[in-house]
Amino acid sequence: MARRSISHLFADTRPLRNPHFRRLWLANIVTVVGAQLTVVAVPAQIYADTGSSAYVGLAGMFGLVPLVVFGLYGGALADVFDRRTLLIVTTTGLIVTSGLFWLQAALGNTNVWTLLTLFAVQQAFFAVNQPTRSAILPKLIDHTLLPAANSLSMTVTMAGAIAGPLVAGILIPIIGFEWMYLIDTVTLFATLGAVVRLPRLPVLDAVTGTPGLKAVIEGFTYLRTQPVLMMSFVVDLIAMVFGMPRALFPEIAHLDFGGPDNGGIVFALLFAAIPAGSVIGGVFSGWVSRVDRQGRAVIVCIALWGVSMIGFGVAVALADHWMRTMLVIALLMLVLGGAADMASAAFRTSMLQSAADDAVRGRLQGVFIVVVAGGPRIADTLHGATAASVGAATAAAGGGVLVVIGVVVAALAVPSFVRYRITAPECHAGIVTGPRRELSIEQVQRWVMSFLILAVASFPLGALTAVAHSVAGDGRQADAVLLLVVMAALGVLALVAIRLVHGLPPVSAWVLLGVLPAVVAGALIL
Repeated sequence: MARRSISHLFADTRPLRNPHFRRLWLANIVTVVGAQLTVVAVPAQIYADTGSSAYVGLAGMFGLVPLVVFGLYGGALADVFDRRTLLIVTTTGLIVTSGLFWLQAALGNTNVWTLLTLFAVQQAFFAVNQPTRSAILPKLIDHTLLPAANSLSMTVTMAGAIAGPLVAGILIPIIGFEWMYLIDTVTLFATLGAVVRLPRLPVLDAVTGTPGLKAVIEGFTYLRTQPVLMMSFVVDLIAMVFGMPRALFPEIAHLDFGGPDNGGIVFALLFAAIPAGSVIGGVFSGWVSRVDRQGRAVIVCIALWGVSMIGFGVAVALADHWMRTMLVIALLMLVLGGAADMASAAFRTSMLQSAADDAVRGRLQGVFIVVVAGGPRIADTLHGATAASVGAATAAAGGGVLVVIGVVVAALAVPSFVRYRITAPECHAGIVTGPRRELSIEQVQRWVMSFLILAVASFPLGALTAVAHSVAGDGRQADAVLLLVVMAALGVLALVAIRLVHGLPPVSAWVLLGVLPAVVAGALIL
């Protein structure tokens, strides 16, 4: 009984029993790290070529505009064409643009406009791909399992958001930009393989003709008649616009917690805390599939996000008196907020996927992409301006207060959102299950735990690589070799742990593969 109750704490892995979703999820594990390498490499190369932060900031605009435009238009495309075909086309486009990134770096390009143009094209393909990918989930997964499926996907994405920049930051000085882009290009083929193996996914009651501005407007018109779906966007904007304090992290790290003005460990910890909380929330998200009243759950999660930001602001305000203690509390508040945000996003995405008609699901997912992309950027501007007037601590805590007030007002204004429950719509009959080669729950859990062990091990391995590279550069070769030995031991221990998870003997020749990261790092460093 105790073992069963403990297992319920961990992520609900039942969606992975569906072979189509399982292939997409496993491919995403590989692809998300490669994508994050490019996310880091593009601004790093722009700065290396120009020495100007203004051009790096311009990359944000080159990415946001196509994300908004093609996010909305891509949603309209996803409501007309077979979604499998659209995924194949856009995934191929992402592969081609990543390959072009590699080519320009390999040829020694220093023209910043070439980089910015490629980045805009890549974001356009991404903007069409993402709403299409989200719109197919209800055709693959039972609606009651959508929160679990979205939690699994978000956990991988947030883990990649932590591991990708760490790996890129270590590897760029060692192997250069072109290898970052090449890794991204190669890993995207995993997703293409999973997409090609999907069945045909035509849209039920699809509109005819060529989608254009009219189709986009029709999506907004439909949204206006659906108060529950409309509120899923409104509460997300409340949470992000008022509650996302990331623009304050550089100032807080430097002035309140005594870090350097150009980054440092405190700066890195602040930025990593919310994604880390999302990963932890995803690992322990077994409860989300047992929640029936999803609307109320969203309200509670967003209120908890707001309370966490209040706690974060208070900790920053008290940093002058108890700096280290308050730093720990501030980080814990951000981690708690990240876990709450992950749960809220899983529920809101599931509501959007299950409550919307299939004929408009793509367009609504396009709106979702725009809201998710735009909300934090508005928050950056709002928090920056507020902090200049009242200080970073007050801006962060005040934003949390506004989140709590705003979400309570929204709940009172639209009670139907709070009352929203999972239903069992007739379209369940249209779910594509694929060949019945399903893994047992225990098998799936073991593979998920194996991935988590590798993900956790990657952080100290990356840090040890960076330190070894630094000491080797100082001429301390013996110290670098010692660090590489520690890396090898850690890699072996990770594989031993994975074998134990799968019930296999810990001693095997296979565990020697754990030394491979140390060997590769040694070859590059020494």
